[in-house]
Amino acid sequence: MGKRLCFAALALLIPAAVQAQGLESLLSSIEEDNEDKLNPVAEHPPLTPPPFLAPVGLPLQQASTICPALQKAVVAATGAESGVWSITVADRNGMVLADLHGNKSRIPASNQKLISTAIAMDRLGPNHRISTELWRLPNGTFRIQGGGDPTFGFSGLRRFAKLAAGSGGGSSTSSGTVKLQLEEEHASRWWPQGWSQPDRSYAYGAPITRLAVTSNAVDLSVRNPPQRLKRLLNSEIYRNGANAEISTIPAGTPEPAGSVLLHSESSKSMHHLMSLANGESHNFTAEVLLREGTGSWSLPEAQRRAMSWMRQQGLPIAGVRVADGSGLDRANRVTSRLLTALMLRMEQHPYAKNYYASMAVAGERGTLRYYFQGSPLKGRFRGKTGTISGVKAVSGKLDTNIGPLYVSMISNGSWGPVGVMQRVLMASLKQSGCRPVSL
Repeated sequence: MGKRLCFAALALLIPAAVQAQGLESLLSSIEEDNEDKLNPVAEHPPLTPPPFLAPVGLPLQQASTICPALQKAVVAATGAESGVWSITVADRNGMVLADLHGNKSRIPASNQKLISTAIAMDRLGPNHRISTELWRLPNGTFRIQGGGDPTFGFSGLRRFAKLAAGSGGGSSTSSGTVKLQLEEEHASRWWPQGWSQPDRSYAYGAPITRLAVTSNAVDLSVRNPPQRLKRLLNSEIYRNGANAEISTIPAGTPEPAGSVLLHSESSKSMHHLMSLANGESHNFTAEVLLREGTGSWSLPEAQRRAMSWMRQQGLPIAGVRVADGSGLDRANRVTSRLLTALMLRMEQHPYAKNYYASMAVAGERGTLRYYFQGSPLKGRFRGKTGTISGVKAVSGKLDTNIGPLYVSMISNGSWGPVGVMQRVLMASLKQSGCRPVSL
């Protein structure tokens, strides 16, 4: 059975974030943790879309330089397990300081989220919000449309129910029955194909739908989100003095001419959503960001557009495969060279601060909060963790006294991955001033 997608146990993977109060508490915590970093950035207007940047150096230079001392330390850190590791360390100029099987495709687990969030940040900007809308059609029927807002909760649902029941601008039929349509994806598209049946039962494997109250999870996965939403809406509409007749229609069904938008609920900001995905490794959010960022709720089309985006950025995509947005699908494939190139690429982006502020911080917050405490790495490494059965990965930025290093480490089969990761990061910190030599 697949395991959680971060280094912490499931109890540490937002145990209450899938419930309304817990998710709200987590979002407030994220806001407080990042307030100083967010305020200067949030004032910038969103780019729609940002202009393409010139290709970065890393894809062209990575095979031609090395720091012998760091290379030796990386090989020593992996020891007899070197064959199951892919490790790349690069400096801010795109020069590779160490590389071990950097071109070998590996299962990335939640490091896949670095791709999904980069696309979403690039195409949508940090001020983007996902909307859930209530429409009134010309015949008096109401319709709810959504984009998968992972922060949509009971308060928003109650407002929709109150409006539909006629207590704030809506209307019902002469019989006192509110007719309401839920616009939703077909059940065959709720889960990426490679998600196992056991994983789908847990909160981290909740179905990906457009209308999701508490991210389709309450302790465990909500197996039939439209059915649950109907039950909740029925109860709330009845509480407001009316009965409800609720049906489901296919996502993308056009509104009839003359339809009126009554109310719209907005998600938390893009930065908050990215912090859920990268910092807390929330799978539902990452899946929605892949679809929102690529502009398609068809997963095959989103996969194609994600690969196209990476190609346009000049990233090394040989051996890379996008199977989902979160990394739970074991068909995903990345290389450590791709991830270091991606991080360097995003460092050049107009929204670089937002991208890196969304990540966990060693010894301080997110899925890295319990790692490397009491070491010089605390507070100096921010990155994305990843764990599924047999897979451990971490990729991020290491702050050194002479500038950042970009490190990606992926193991498929290591018995002691965290120790290897700490040794590689410590060696990188020690050798950060190394001048790479040409190969």
